[in-house]
Amino acid sequence: MKQTIALIDDDRNILTSISIALEKEGFNVQTYLDGESALIGLSRTPPDLAVVDIKMPKMDGEELLKKLRKKTSLPVIFLTSKDDEIDELLGLKLGADDFVKKSGGFSIKVLIERIRVQLRKKYINNIEDTKNIITHGKLKLDPSQLECEWDGKQLPDKLTTTEFLIVRELAKRPGIIKERSQLMDIAYREDTDIEDRTIDSHVKRIRKKFKKIDTNFSAIETRYGSGYRWNVS
Repeated sequence: MKQTIALIDDDRNILTSISIALEKEGFNVQTYLDGESALIGLSRTPPDLAVVDIKMPKMDGEELLKKLRKKTSLPVIFLTSKDDEIDELLGLKLGADDFVKKSGGFSIKVLIERIRVQLRKKYINNIEDTKNIITHGKLKLDPSQLECEWDGKQLPDKLTTTEFLIVRELAKRPGIIKERSQLMDIAYREDTDIEDRTIDSHVKRIRKKFKKIDTNFSAIETRYGSGYRWNVS
């Protein structure tokens, strides 16, 4: 069965060029010119992954992602036209799984490979440990549904696939320090073009989601110079 990719961008040229490339690679493609129409379309016909431009009319990518994350863990790749390092981290902080810059020699081939990486993660996560509910203290993880509970409550904002994989990896071995490189291997698999700050950004976002239901959340401990660990207590 063909996988479906949703493209949301107000630039028709970008939509056309990416759509043609994806269709040649065997994907079905849904296209939307703004976040408002995309939100309706994605709800009616959920794709396997969405590629979202940050700057759009009516509803920008940031607002669209916030609304999506309240009800789905759909993998999302942000497109950004900015080069600043801070802006590169923006998409991850908002809950995107990855980002690709449109400026500075935008490569559709790179985008397609990033899409494949996210789809592989989604597939692997669906078949691995689907019956193994992970519990530790207040934490409960259901890999089959990508559901996360803390102290008996669902997180208001669902974890992305990447965030879920990071939490699962830490929680499987409480008290054991996981280096950033190890977490990158788990979260991004074959994609080696990822820097340490990317994991830091994901962890910051994860903590923020847990703190929405527990302001004292401190289960993820930073081990400076090493990585992260899930607290035993």
